[in-house]
Amino acid sequence: MCAARRSWGRRQRALLWAVLLAAWEAAWGQLRYSVPEEMPKGSFVGDVAKDLGLQLAALRDRDAHVFDTGRKKYFFLDLQNGHLSMMEQVDREEICTAVAKCVLNFEILVKGPMNIYKGEVEILDINDNTPSFPERLSVLEISENTAPGARFPLERAHDPDIGVNSLQNYECSESSYFTLDVETGDDGVKYPELLLVKSLDREQQAAHNLILTATDKGTPMKSGSTTIQIIVLDGNDNAPEFIQSVYKVTVREDVAVGSRVLQVTATDRDEGPNAEVKYSFFKIPEMFEKIFKIDPKTGEIVIMENLNFEEHEFYELVVQARDAGGLSSHSKVFIKVIDVNNYVPEIFIMSVFSPVPEDIPLGTVIGIFRVQDRDSGVNGEVQCSISDSHPFRLEKSFDNYYRVVTAELLDREQESEHNVTVRAADGGSPALQSSAVLALRVLDVNDNAPVFAEERYSARLAENNAAGALVLTVRATDADWGQNARVRYRLSEGRVRGAPLSSYVSVQAETGALYALRSLDYEQVRELQLWVRAEDGGAPALSSNVSVRLQIVDENDNAPQVLYPPAAPAAGSGGAWSGVELAPRWSEPGALVAKVVAVDADAGQNAWLSYELAKATEPGLFRVGLHSGEVRTARFPLARDAARQSLVVVVKDHGRPALSATATLSVVLAESVAELLAELGSAAEAAAPGEAAGSLTRWLVLAVAAVSCLFVAFLLLLLALRLRRWRRRHLLPPDSGALRGVPVSHFVGIDGVRAFLQSYSHDVSLTADSRKSQLRFSAASCCDTLPARPPDEASGDLVPSGEQVAEIGGQVAFQCFSRRSALPIPLRRRHDGNGDTKRPTQEISKLTMGLCPTAIKKRGRICPTEDLKM
Repeated sequence: MCAARRSWGRRQRALLWAVLLAAWEAAWGQLRYSVPEEMPKGSFVGDVAKDLGLQLAALRDRDAHVFDTGRKKYFFLDLQNGHLSMMEQVDREEICTAVAKCVLNFEILVKGPMNIYKGEVEILDINDNTPSFPERLSVLEISENTAPGARFPLERAHDPDIGVNSLQNYECSESSYFTLDVETGDDGVKYPELLLVKSLDREQQAAHNLILTATDKGTPMKSGSTTIQIIVLDGNDNAPEFIQSVYKVTVREDVAVGSRVLQVTATDRDEGPNAEVKYSFFKIPEMFEKIFKIDPKTGEIVIMENLNFEEHEFYELVVQARDAGGLSSHSKVFIKVIDVNNYVPEIFIMSVFSPVPEDIPLGTVIGIFRVQDRDSGVNGEVQCSISDSHPFRLEKSFDNYYRVVTAELLDREQESEHNVTVRAADGGSPALQSSAVLALRVLDVNDNAPVFAEERYSARLAENNAAGALVLTVRATDADWGQNARVRYRLSEGRVRGAPLSSYVSVQAETGALYALRSLDYEQVRELQLWVRAEDGGAPALSSNVSVRLQIVDENDNAPQVLYPPAAPAAGSGGAWSGVELAPRWSEPGALVAKVVAVDADAGQNAWLSYELAKATEPGLFRVGLHSGEVRTARFPLARDAARQSLVVVVKDHGRPALSATATLSVVLAESVAELLAELGSAAEAAAPGEAAGSLTRWLVLAVAAVSCLFVAFLLLLLALRLRRWRRRHLLPPDSGALRGVPVSHFVGIDGVRAFLQSYSHDVSLTADSRKSQLRFSAASCCDTLPARPPDEASGDLVPSGEQVAEIGGQVAFQCFSRRSALPIPLRRRHDGNGDTKRPTQEISKLTMGLCPTAIKKRGRICPTEDLKM
């Protein structure tokens, strides 16, 4: 009875744990279903609405929909009944190759508020595959000298099912020479081997036929078979023997293609041709043969394709060593792949709540994403984070699912768009990282002006274009929504060469396409600078401008224009000698004679000019620089060369097609100046009989006279400057503050200026405003001093020998001392008509004779020398 109670208690606890587990899974949005494979399309999987506790109306209103984590969609959610159903028929062996548990994950996303529920559907295996062998007939050659106990691996069967539905056992037909032995490898796969139990005798029986059968334990049980034909060989005595019966090696999955994995070695004790051993893979899967290759002579196994730990962690290969006599032996090679951190974490954005109102409450989910790393172990562990500069935070929902929720109140006036960068880093060393951006837009009123895609636009348009040609298209976007985001374009007003800008170009209001309305000429307009305005449809409308620069591309539509020599004047105009050049007969080869100057109104390559000598009186006498246009002598002029030479120079541009112009030069050759003038005179008389022959000589004389005049003027100016400097040196005193030969004690300093004291005595009388001042010198005291000038009542110069300024009760008095009498002369302040008092001026003019200039600047204070008494 006690045992019954304990059993009942265990069942109660198990039921309680099952209820708690179901409640926990529902709280975290975990849904688990299972369906057999090969279910037809539309088959019922699970009742999502019931399992999540959601009403059907809520599913529809919250826009619930299913996301498959894989690349293919297998399920759909029927919002009418809340059922999860199959989107198509699923073959477990196709989607989950070599995987024990086949699980398809899905997510159900609902909005308002946003939430996500994770679910998984396990695809159950059914026995829909029969064990099969790669070949229906296998041939095995064995020497009659093979000792009993030798093992011969057989090709194994393949059954893509799992569990009891997969291959479970091998059976072989009865034989007195062989028996079947089945071994289970490290990967759980069963490997059949044929064991020799009795010595073979080729004379008694040259061949043996066995039937190998593979069976599973599914319902119903299925099986497959193959025929093994054993041929007994009569030949050498010894079969090759491997040094190791099993080889094991470990490689990294990022090992380079062509790298050596290992080398197997087998020896044969025979001699001669029978000792030659060749290596090969023995009946391995075709996929393995593409990945690995063995050298038949050396036994080296190399990698032919990149390894992938996530697809195959373990490879088991069978290597056969066969000698020339047909005897063979086998060895197993186990290759284990080590995972490396070679996959970057992937971020899948499930949903983003954008645009989002700025008045949403805190904690609102605005984005859901999941991360995945195809590496294993620590390399596949992913950590996610977002930047702290946004008002959001990251929350982990379950497994590798994350939610981005608001952490602060949003304010569109501060930031209208948020680009939240999500970063994912795995646990490998070094860690691999990836990032994704959640772009969020905050809804508000029309407070955003259109923004152009580029800061400024520029385009190039060939001149002579057709009217209505498309120049470029400007594009602006508005961060607002609806009518507020509808952008229209128009051209800002402007003028080009006095004409309205709108007569040159126009912009399409809806598309922003800019068209040229007339054919443009590069020589008239080389560039158009204009502004395009983008205006939204809000009220009031907001706008923005962008600068558009239209460059006119030159075409070769202008021929070169010769500037020099000028064109030949009309007959009777009197200017026939404008194109005549002079060259002495003693000119050396390469001497410059003239230069043809030409310009082209085009630009770039179209304006590159080249010069060629097309025609000449003496073809070998002159040459023309290809790019400079300089006409130079090609040889020494000869006596037989004509005095007057006529040259025709062709000027070409580099446009396509090239345009050209010609220039004609007349060159006069002369031995001396007399001959030159005579030739010029005769040529001038022949060209213009009414013009004097000496016009050129007159111009030369005038030029010499002008240069001579300029030289004389320069000499006169230099002489005047020297006289002025000499006069200043003899008339003005030296810069020193003392007179030569006079002791320093005979001077008094007034604000740093020394005044001569022993020269004279004086009386000074100052008015309050210093407009009327008198300065009287005593003639009796001017012995051995400079003579003083008689006092001038109108004079404003004041030169006191000693002064003292005192301010008592607001009255200012100047006291002037004579060196001999030392009697003060009071000076009082004068009052103006408004009752304000004015201080006497603080300037003291220069000495009448110009000896002692001074100025009193420190509130009338004078610093007398030791000879003055205050």
